[in-house]
Amino acid sequence: MNVLLDHLPQFREGFLGTLSITAASAALALVLGVVIAGFRVSPIPPLRAFGTAWVTLLRNTPLTLLFLIAFFVVPQIFFPGTSPFVLAMGALGCYTSSFVCEAVRSGINTVPLGQAEAARSLGMTFFQTLRLIVLPQATRSVIPPMSSIFIALTKNSAIAGAFSNTELFNVSKLLSDKGFAIGWIFLWIALCYLVITFAISGLFRLLENRLEVAR
Repeated sequence: MNVLLDHLPQFREGFLGTLSITAASAALALVLGVVIAGFRVSPIPPLRAFGTAWVTLLRNTPLTLLFLIAFFVVPQIFFPGTSPFVLAMGALGCYTSSFVCEAVRSGINTVPLGQAEAARSLGMTFFQTLRLIVLPQATRSVIPPMSSIFIALTKNSAIAGAFSNTELFNVSKLLSDKGFAIGWIFLWIALCYLVITFAISGLFRLLENRLEVAR
């Protein structure tokens, strides 16, 4: 208990850091994932090819390698001076977007084809059909897998601690380097992660209950 009480500011800062990078990465992953899912089901071949390449490349690339590219290649070639938080958010968000994309695409495939055909018969474009007809109906089936994806994102955010970001893993490393009992440090860190993941699970369960259809 003394490890927690004596270093409460560090634990609080790490907890808020993990929350921040998780929330920012989740927002980026959600936006990118929905857009790429639209590309994947688009009738335009170049968009479908881009969506397929995005998912295939990112899902089969180790997250640590993406972090290395984000921190050692992107600032040197594209965006010099970018903050570690933004770089970590970009790596996590892009990686997670590939999983969000596949979850959204699976949800889109659950919507009967007749819905899209009816929309086209009314003169709606593909993107209007996707935004107004298909995605709202697909949301119900997308919620459960999305919960698991964002819980995994929370755990993956620990990698950001090794790249100059203040978050829970970074705090545990700093305290263990000072000689404090590693077992107690990991216990408090684990409890912090449990709080975040249980909150995410509860939020998505609430959304699922609100969107469920009475049978």
